[in-house]
Amino acid sequence: MPLDAAYPDIAFSVCPHDCPSACALDVERLAPDRIGAVRGAEDNRYTAGVVCAKVARYAERVHHPARLTRPLLRTGPRGSGQFAEISWDEALDRVADGFAERAGRFGGETVWPYYYAGTMGLVQRDGINRLRHVMRYSRQHRTICSALTDAGWLAGVGAKYGPDSCEVALSDLIVIWGANPVHTQVNLMHHIAVARKSRGAKLAVVDPYRTGTAKIADLHLAPRPGTDGALACATMHVLFRDGWADRDYMARYADDPARLEAHLAARTPEWAARITGLEAAEIEDFAALYGASKRAMIRAGYGFSRSRNGAVNFHAVTCLPTVTGAWAHEGGGALYSNGELFGIDMRLIEGTDALDRDTRILDMSRIGPVLTGDPGDIGDGPPVTAMLIQNTNPMSVAPELGRVKEGFSREDLFVCVHEQFMTETARMADVVLPATTFLEHDDLYVALGHTHLQLGPRAIEPLGEARSNHDVLCGLARRLGAEHEGFGIDAWEVIDRTLRASGYRGADALRAQRWIDCCPPFEKGHFTAGFPTADGRFRFAPDWAALGPLHAGMPELPDHYAIIDEADERRPFRLVTAPSRGFLNSSFTETPTGRKQEDRPRAKIHPGDCRRLGVAEGDRVRIGNDKGSVTVFAEPFDGLQEGVTIVEGIWPGDAFEEGIGINLLVSADPGPPLGGAVFHDTAVWIEPAGDGPARNGGRA
Repeated sequence: MPLDAAYPDIAFSVCPHDCPSACALDVERLAPDRIGAVRGAEDNRYTAGVVCAKVARYAERVHHPARLTRPLLRTGPRGSGQFAEISWDEALDRVADGFAERAGRFGGETVWPYYYAGTMGLVQRDGINRLRHVMRYSRQHRTICSALTDAGWLAGVGAKYGPDSCEVALSDLIVIWGANPVHTQVNLMHHIAVARKSRGAKLAVVDPYRTGTAKIADLHLAPRPGTDGALACATMHVLFRDGWADRDYMARYADDPARLEAHLAARTPEWAARITGLEAAEIEDFAALYGASKRAMIRAGYGFSRSRNGAVNFHAVTCLPTVTGAWAHEGGGALYSNGELFGIDMRLIEGTDALDRDTRILDMSRIGPVLTGDPGDIGDGPPVTAMLIQNTNPMSVAPELGRVKEGFSREDLFVCVHEQFMTETARMADVVLPATTFLEHDDLYVALGHTHLQLGPRAIEPLGEARSNHDVLCGLARRLGAEHEGFGIDAWEVIDRTLRASGYRGADALRAQRWIDCCPPFEKGHFTAGFPTADGRFRFAPDWAALGPLHAGMPELPDHYAIIDEADERRPFRLVTAPSRGFLNSSFTETPTGRKQEDRPRAKIHPGDCRRLGVAEGDRVRIGNDKGSVTVFAEPFDGLQEGVTIVEGIWPGDAFEEGIGINLLVSADPGPPLGGAVFHDTAVWIEPAGDGPARNGGRA
């Protein structure tokens, strides 16, 4: 799509980053290749003129002097950062030859295209699957973010949608559970502020530590990590006991309320207090506040998806509005994701018409075990000997970083990384290709946290020789002989055909109106005509077996599912690796403002634990377990329980004096029932580091 000719002007776009907001953006264009300020679109009813500080200063990222601008070929040892510039033709020829040679020796499954949500745009994110399917390369189980929360929501509700997200402004109680929108979804905070100002709404936050959101809440409950299910069960116990349960609602809309009530009789606040570390009185107060507020909206986040028992915990929380009947009220119920609301036909983008379901599936969260040849992961198939990586940085963001690095260090592994910056993963590549930012290509966006289908047209010319994901895939397809109609058209036509196949008018029509609000009618969003399950009822007793193969032992009804990595005498702390405000996963770690804001990796530690450890503000502390150790700086912090520590942000390896990243300590164990990374479910020891040598693991 050609750019407009007049400058300066305002282009419209959509924030592509891995955040539920998918903000509608107004972008100041100063020249064909340069932007100025970035603002939230005021006439989008969800974005409402609000944008996070990270994206507001996006010019800092787009025009960063460290942006990759030319294809690179590794010339030194793997990981050395030694590269030489080459032409695009040579780069794509080398990648295609590398894939073809290995596929010829081992079969197509030896190649593993690997991606995630560095962009949330459908064409540029998911198009890699078209190449995968046509070439019969190994498939990818997308577990690193939402597999556990998806299972927990679907277990009871049945489909991924819910009330209009803007209804928060009409709520009398907003419960933020498993999220920190001050850091990760600032638009939501705007709508919460409207409810508090106009209705006197209360804000309650459930989070293991006093986050930026919890600081401004009316009520903050800080349970031990992984014990949310116990808190939800005790809350429901009080709702039944004290008459807050809507029995008529449950009789009409739920599967077996009598069995649930009997089950919860023993799940008292005192029982939950022993598990969560909360006071029984705190639980009583929260339950009474929730029960008395029919317009109570639970805004649930992806924090649940970081714990082994996350699916069970999340399901238990979704039971609350079913017990009280809050779903039936405007401003009430619960919302997680609108992922199934838009009805986008992904056949052209993903090439699903070429999908061979017999091709093996590899779990992306277990990239370390996969690349080190774990037979439980690769099965009877060949080793992974070639990879194309787009939109993710597994050398920073994946679990078990020690095994990830070991895998990427293999000399027989050929790796092509398509990136905007020289990330930790790009340093391990054989060929690095320069990638466009979202402002330099066309894309189509759905939202998780609101209801707008949006178009993001190219706003500026690409920097240097950067190319979009779609263009790279088409170039590789030509060299590999991968035939599919999606490889013969540009991104704009892919968007146009996809929209028309999905029942919309097309790309030009969407460009003219900018977005389409796909907000469901009240009866659908609030399930007043029944839940999207086989019998139309919410499931207090979910069929976990239908949601995944790892269901053995999962509780039949909401409960505390005691499978977390419990603290013990050897590892007395529970570690949560929470999102920071200045970074988004490993994005924005390269911008000077983001690095200045976050300063350095720190561990929030309760003052009582600091005294026992003999550490003070700014002292070096070593955090470790059997996977290794990292050195960070102590931050005494009373906004969490003793025995819990928080390290915010996915810092690059060079930010650590010891260790290669915080995810060195995190297990790649899959959470039931369908897998999922368990970033907030880690037991560790902490000791003063001083200036001594690394104790365990060091810089791997």
